[in-house]
Amino acid sequence: MQKVFNVLSVTGFVLSAGMVAGSVMLYSRIPSITKHYMSELQTELTKVVTDMVPGKIDDVMPELPELPTSTGPAIETPKLPF
Repeated sequence: MQKVFNVLSVTGFVLSAGMVAGSVMLYSRIPSITKHYMSELQTELTKVVTDMVPGKIDDVMPELPELPTSTGPAIETPKLPF
């Protein structure tokens, strides 16, 4: 019976040590994991927005307005009181 308890205690220790080691390793890699997923998300959003923008601009503004051929006189600068 003592051998069974010893095996169970060793098994419990190995499981606990494995969980602690896995947690520490995961916690230490969180910044790189986050940076990786953020770059993937940024790339995907850039592709989507790049595909959407040209079509939306054409829908909103079908033709460019004409530029004026002449302009008015220059505006005077205000006189300072002193």
